[in-house]
Amino acid sequence: MNWSLSFEPLFSLPLLVAMLVPLAILVLAGLWFARRGAWLRALALVALAAALLNPVFLDEDREPLKSVVAVVVDRSQSQDLGDRNGQTDAALAGVKERLSRLKQFDVRVIEAGQAGAIEGRTETRLFSALNTAFRDVPPSRIGGSIMITDGEVHDAPKGAPETAAPLHALITGHENEKDRRIRFERAPRFGLVGKPLEMSYRVIATGNRTGPVEVRVSVNGEQVAVEQARIGQEMPLQVTIPNAGKNIVELAIPKEDGELTDINNHTIALVDGIRENLRVLLVSGEPHAGERTWRNLLKSDASVDLVHFTILRPPEKQDGTPINELSLIAFPTRELFVEKIDQFDLIIFDRYQHRDVLPILYYDYIAEYVEKGGALLIAAGPEYAGDQTIARTPLMAALPAMPTGEVIDKAFYPRLTDLGQRHPVTRGLDGSTSEPPHWSRWFRTIGVDQPEGEVVMKGADDRPLLVLDRKGEGRVGMLLSDQGWLWARGYEGGGPHVQLYRRIAHWLMKEPELEEERLTADGRGMVLEVRRQTMSDDPGPARAITPSGKAMNIPLKKSEPGVFTGSAEVKEIGLYQVGNGNLTALAHVGPVNAPEFTDVVSTQDKLKPAADATGGSVRRLASAPDDTIALPSIVPVRTSGEASGDGWIGLRTTDDSVLKAVSRVPLFGGFLGLGLLLLALGTMWYREGR
Repeated sequence: MNWSLSFEPLFSLPLLVAMLVPLAILVLAGLWFARRGAWLRALALVALAAALLNPVFLDEDREPLKSVVAVVVDRSQSQDLGDRNGQTDAALAGVKERLSRLKQFDVRVIEAGQAGAIEGRTETRLFSALNTAFRDVPPSRIGGSIMITDGEVHDAPKGAPETAAPLHALITGHENEKDRRIRFERAPRFGLVGKPLEMSYRVIATGNRTGPVEVRVSVNGEQVAVEQARIGQEMPLQVTIPNAGKNIVELAIPKEDGELTDINNHTIALVDGIRENLRVLLVSGEPHAGERTWRNLLKSDASVDLVHFTILRPPEKQDGTPINELSLIAFPTRELFVEKIDQFDLIIFDRYQHRDVLPILYYDYIAEYVEKGGALLIAAGPEYAGDQTIARTPLMAALPAMPTGEVIDKAFYPRLTDLGQRHPVTRGLDGSTSEPPHWSRWFRTIGVDQPEGEVVMKGADDRPLLVLDRKGEGRVGMLLSDQGWLWARGYEGGGPHVQLYRRIAHWLMKEPELEEERLTADGRGMVLEVRRQTMSDDPGPARAITPSGKAMNIPLKKSEPGVFTGSAEVKEIGLYQVGNGNLTALAHVGPVNAPEFTDVVSTQDKLKPAADATGGSVRRLASAPDDTIALPSIVPVRTSGEASGDGWIGLRTTDDSVLKAVSRVPLFGGFLGLGLLLLALGTMWYREGR
């Protein structure tokens, strides 16, 4: 029960002042001049004022409220080390049991650090979870908080936290834990393919240890070097980026005896490989309607340096014009096909025929160039089926198809073969899904006999139109029609000549994205995504090895012809090894070099400033691995009292309450108030009447 006095005036305050002030002036004047009966007038005025102010005694029935206490449990991945999870579970059970005996506390248990794909599990953010738990609680009702953690908290404030109530931290792990880790100091995001890339790294160890450490250097999963590093010193590193696109550079050090974990004994850097401009040699045998189609396409590609020659004056043409009066540039055959042939990534013969411009031996050089890894494209016209075809030169060893001598002049729609629907060069060409294809017709096909390699497009009478083949370490392509310019000119609506020609050229130059058999993997949030390009009908499931060494299968489903995809939500941050058939790929899931694993040694230092600012405490649950955990007692304390001591921690109680009922007792209400008022006025009247 809570008694209190309240006033409920019968009139508004300005009106009461207007009524009582003149009377008060008369009473004071009577008292000043000592008039007889002045005290009775004063009593009558007090009685009248009391009646008008209407004093009321209130009897409130209130229920006391509980203080809110938050128990924040760290479930981050660093808690999986050693017996920390066991200590956490035991401490949580003990804290809940002690708090259950204290009825003045409302306990909220929050498990933080296991947000998975939502937060990426990149950091241990216990104070964010604590602030969320107290968001609907007024400051006067916050009793305090207890954190059960290894102390590696990434959002710990340097001073007082938002909540001023006592903060107590119970630290898992043990004293004198030992750990080594490695990290990149300088890691550029981009590098030129085939060129050295300058990087640096540092090995860090607990304590004051020094000395050499063996560092294994791997690029895209393949070990390329073993370095010697000194602990604590920044060490230089030089690696060569092998591929365009994403490359993973990994550094790893061996696990030391007694080390807490080896999960941070490796670090990675993601480097995007950038190719220097590709060099292409385009040789046009003669001017023709589609001569500029290849030239315009290759000149518009910023990644290509083009060298183009057109044979305008064949050697057999004799018109008597002196050489010094000709404005034509001499064809530097020896320089291009002997001295600098290895500098070209692709050679294109566009409607070229043997006219003694190239010595017969040079064709052998070109065939050898292909065998050693070069790329050759034959854009064939009628001359390929004639007497001066390049198929009758030593180049025939590199060609995927020999001509039959036929030139089929017949309208047809270029169509994809069954292989072509799955091949990366022709898969999904714009307009290929309809029948007939949504592009214009061509009118000429060059006949060939028993083509080698893969026929991905067919022409008139289902004859081969586009043939792709591998010769030794190199690649050869053959487009058996010179009618592609019809697409470029927009005839009958045109067609995807840019898309097709660019894919052919880049497949020949070994663009990774256009490989028939390719496995890639990537991490998005906490999801591992796998993509498999293949010419087979069913590649089977992908196998993945997690950072901790566990194996898992990821089913692959057909997403489009020649492409199978699959994904799996994972819990571990780090580098995953994915395999399918004889192909392997690496993928990093989660943030690169996540803060969660930067420091894994348990510590009291990060939470001590916040605990001291609130009057709380930080203490270890156990000092050594064999020790049982020691939980402090929990004591309710007043707002101004100490909140921690030897063997105990304090949580504040609140004075807040909720009103359930109110009883009103008016002092001047009813006959009692009327009688007192009449008595005062009557006494005053009686005295004045004498």
